[in-house]
Amino acid sequence: MAHEIETMAWTGDKPWHGLGVEVGPELTPQQMMEAADLTWTVSKRPAYTLDAPEWSEDVGLIQCENSHFIVRDSDNRVLSHAGANYVPVQNEQIFEFFKRFTEAGHMTMETAGSLKGGSEIWGLARIADDFELPGGDEIKGYLLINQPHIVGKSMVIKLTPIRVVCNNTLQIALNQGGYGTFRMPHVQEFNQDVIAKAEEALGLSAVGMTKFKESAEFLANSKADTGNVINFISKLYQPALLGPDGKPIDQDTPMRDQMNKTSELVFEAIERQPGADMKSSKGTWWGALNAVTYVEDHMRNETEHGNALHRAWFGAGANIKSRALDLALDYAKVA
Repeated sequence: MAHEIETMAWTGDKPWHGLGVEVGPELTPQQMMEAADLTWTVSKRPAYTLDAPEWSEDVGLIQCENSHFIVRDSDNRVLSHAGANYVPVQNEQIFEFFKRFTEAGHMTMETAGSLKGGSEIWGLARIADDFELPGGDEIKGYLLINQPHIVGKSMVIKLTPIRVVCNNTLQIALNQGGYGTFRMPHVQEFNQDVIAKAEEALGLSAVGMTKFKESAEFLANSKADTGNVINFISKLYQPALLGPDGKPIDQDTPMRDQMNKTSELVFEAIERQPGADMKSSKGTWWGALNAVTYVEDHMRNETEHGNALHRAWFGAGANIKSRALDLALDYAKVA
């Protein structure tokens, strides 16, 4: 079965999903785009339909008003339907945007690729804001860009810390004000005004990384008892088990016995995930948080590798990881 990752290039450490083509270090954004086979363009083309209910030799075509398709020009692959207001963003514009940061020495490109037959493009750039937790638990800073050629989805550039010991892609908490995050819906040009706003948002990435570091250090120094950890997992994956007061509805059956497969995986990952015995992780809320991120990044049994990557970086997995950080902070504050 074909992978959801269509094309990909990477440098440095091999990606955890094991896919893509390795390239040399210090590639420019343009070179990374070429290595990842992303030099193609898209166009917005008008939609047509038959002028009769069924096809015949005499049937003609009529244009569908305000209806278009986003099409990859290299192979005429239809990526999405679109309305009249949709404004395409070309792959080259995205990597040209990264160019000004890499030339200034603020970041280096590490990976780029195409998902779902070209429907979504991503790039990952390393920034300099790394930090370390007790026991040598290293966290590296990255900026992740997601450019979907799909109606209804915005282009997103966001700060994405990665825990080195297990390659967990961590998420900034939802309550941290959106530092280092930029979104642009496809109803406007990616022009100089928008670029200036994006640069301003990315300029706040250092602030976002500082806030994330503070949260990580707090969690790494906050002890987590088993009962609260089970409740934490239940709130994320099985909220129906808990009442409005946060206590189990079924008081007669132990919560451990009510866990579904995913909850059980997270609970087991607390002790079995890479780095579980590190000082920062063992018995702490940092360890509980990373059990969630480890399961979402590495243990979800998606049909295709690329779909698992998309889920962890941009989809439901990314949302769960953000909520997990918010929730872990709440529990740690009352620990």
